[in-house]
Amino acid sequence: MIASLTGTIQHKDADSIIIAVGGVGLRVYIPAPTRDQLQTDATVFLHTHLVVREDALTLFGFETKEACDM
Repeated sequence: MIASLTGTIQHKDADSIIIAVGGVGLRVYIPAPTRDQLQTDATVFLHTHLVVREDALTLFGFETKEACDM
């Protein structure tokens, strides 16, 4: 399980961001209000929830642990 991550924002999409973590770019889906506050090339810390399915691994990110737990 990926519980949190810290990295540099490489790119922002309509519903996600790509964060560089240790040389790997991770796509993280985050709420729009949080995404809109973030700037490309900024360092960010997110609490995460990984959803594992047969056909996909989807990573969701949140500013606070409480929001992640919801």
